[in-house]
Amino acid sequence: MRAIRVASAALLGVTALTFCAPAAVASGDTPVTPFGFSVVPSTVAPGDKVALLLERDHGGCKGSATVMSGVFDTAVIPPRRSQTTVGVDWDARPGAVYQVTFTCDGVSGTTGLTIADGRPAGSRPLPLHPDRGVHAGEGGTLAGLDVKELGLGALLIAGSIGAAYHFSLRRTGEDGA
Repeated sequence: MRAIRVASAALLGVTALTFCAPAAVASGDTPVTPFGFSVVPSTVAPGDKVALLLERDHGGCKGSATVMSGVFDTAVIPPRRSQTTVGVDWDARPGAVYQVTFTCDGVSGTTGLTIADGRPAGSRPLPLHPDRGVHAGEGGTLAGLDVKELGLGALLIAGSIGAAYHFSLRRTGEDGA
């Protein structure tokens, strides 16, 4: 009877650890870069403009960043800048997804840029504001790693395992009486 309780407590602890695994570990096929990056909007018509955004807040990219793709000319984002705007080639294939590669300080990461099949009548491209920066999420990077949160999480897990073990011992004493 005691073995069942101990096994249940161990299973509860393993389940708690599984749910606490970071998203970066869960998606092992995506390369993790020390900087965040994105293309906005991610779907455009041929000839439209896109903003190439680079997250520099946490020091992952200190130098110039080079952005390359087969659908626009190579762009450079200078140090202390977080974005630039480029025009998509007019001969881009509608429906195709082009890879966009961001390279900074010897580290590269890629994302996709989809070319729309056509633009609905009366629509216009989204306005881009190069004077205002975008604060994107961490994007799975370890930049937002907080030791206090990790410690609190570990403490909660250890507490739940300890409580389960304590209650399993207390029950054993009641069975013997």
